[in-house]
Amino acid sequence: MSEERSLNFLEEIIEEDIATGKNGGGVYTRFPPEPNGYLHIGHAKSICLNFGLAQKYHGKTNLRFDDTNPETEDTEYVESIKEDVKWLGFQWEHELYASDYFEQLYQFAVKLIEQGLAYVDDSAPEEIAVQKGTPTEPGVASPYRTRSREENLDLFAAMREGKYQDGEKVLRAKIDMASPNMHMRDPIMYRIRHAHHHRTGDKWCIYPMYDFAHGQSDAIEQITHSFCTLEFIPHRPLYDWFIEKLDIFPSKQYEFARLNLNFTITSKRKLLQLVNVGFVDGWDDPRMPTISGLRRRGYTPASIRDFCDRIGVAKRENSIDMSLLEFCIREDLNKSAWRRMAVLDPIKLVITNYPEGKDDILVGENNPEIDGGEGSRQIPFSRELWIEREDFMEEPPKKFFRLGPGLKVRLKHAYIVECTDFVKDENGVVTEVHANYIPESKSGQDTSGINVKGTIHWVSVAHAKTAQVRLYDRLFHIEDPAGAGQDFTELLNPESLQVIPAVYIEPDLVSAEKGKGYQFIRKGYFSLDKDSTPENLVFNRTVTLKDAWAKEIKKG
Repeated sequence: MSEERSLNFLEEIIEEDIATGKNGGGVYTRFPPEPNGYLHIGHAKSICLNFGLAQKYHGKTNLRFDDTNPETEDTEYVESIKEDVKWLGFQWEHELYASDYFEQLYQFAVKLIEQGLAYVDDSAPEEIAVQKGTPTEPGVASPYRTRSREENLDLFAAMREGKYQDGEKVLRAKIDMASPNMHMRDPIMYRIRHAHHHRTGDKWCIYPMYDFAHGQSDAIEQITHSFCTLEFIPHRPLYDWFIEKLDIFPSKQYEFARLNLNFTITSKRKLLQLVNVGFVDGWDDPRMPTISGLRRRGYTPASIRDFCDRIGVAKRENSIDMSLLEFCIREDLNKSAWRRMAVLDPIKLVITNYPEGKDDILVGENNPEIDGGEGSRQIPFSRELWIEREDFMEEPPKKFFRLGPGLKVRLKHAYIVECTDFVKDENGVVTEVHANYIPESKSGQDTSGINVKGTIHWVSVAHAKTAQVRLYDRLFHIEDPAGAGQDFTELLNPESLQVIPAVYIEPDLVSAEKGKGYQFIRKGYFSLDKDSTPENLVFNRTVTLKDAWAKEIKKG
């Protein structure tokens, strides 16, 4: 995080706590995901916040899995979450699970029963909902609220032993049915679930609710600063109440605005629906807002950390433009991606005055943005080249600085050529462009004295390799698919994926590395996909070179 900017409100809280010696001046945070899906860009903000603040103030961060819902959780999600956190560049102090504390949480519940602060309720879920009242009307007490401590202890033990069916009983805290805060109206602490747990197996058939497990887990780990998103503000009094009544380590909860990114959704339930119905190719589809999807698309850890730093920490909800995330990856890849040439929509260019059968070897820098270019690669050149179809026009307008009859252009890393004529097929489609090259105009050795305004990329026909290219765009075609008031699956962008089965690439790209960014000159930033093999290369477009969506919005 930048030291030049002013402190955000969470940093101000931490610095005041350190200055006053609270918790011995220590900072201990935690990142507590539920392993019921893959992490998304919103989680990345929380990861960067929790780990980043701990790093800044020489503290520690636990990775704690909130695994209290056995029906929806899986070890696949646990492993993916660990991979994502590591990939973003962070390492946790301890890997922990709420299930580590099931026995301790049970004993906490027993303690509250003994204090007369919890009771077993036989009411059906619908009855409990009615009992809670409304935000403007107080609730009414459950008929089971006056059970004796002894009866509650026996019933709670019987719940643990599996003597009751799912939904038959719950354990509720006894607080205040007239509280203006609905969360304080005798909230449920435990429910019965006869379900196999990914870690504890069938040992437990009662599971703590989030509001009961979370604060107590924080206290057990002696978390000093528990950061949550704004929707947990109403939960904070209950968080504090449990800690106070149990007389355990006084962890404190603080809330910040969650990340709302336009042109996407971050609901795990909706993302899972996209996966299950087949709208996308799994959780790591490059169009998904998941961290694994962004990684597969070619986003870098540095770009996501930069994005999270730029959006900052706020106390009020706001929507962040997808263009900022794309700006961050462009900034990073511009400094790190190696430049290569690939022709996506080819037309043949024949240099008629270049000797037939002659090959030349040219040299191109890997990245001109880096001092020394970070090395170079050899580029074969020959009489016949592939160029982009859009780089030639039969009747070019006045300010067209590429190829057309009589027009000159520079071939990247090579020579200046002048278009002499072209060939059409029986349908009137141009199939071949002819040009003469100027031998004295070789890049780096140009003595021709000729100045041209345009430079185009190319690939030697004789040496070209092929690859599949996947052009990804935004998954939804409207800014706020979650708030549109209609089925979000009807708002998917039909042009979010375009597959080009075979594009021509320069031969050096055969040795492309997974996880490394490449700029296809003039076409965008690309990365090698996990589906790629040495025999069948597959590249994903990470992002275009410029923000095309900004132009579309201006048009609208």
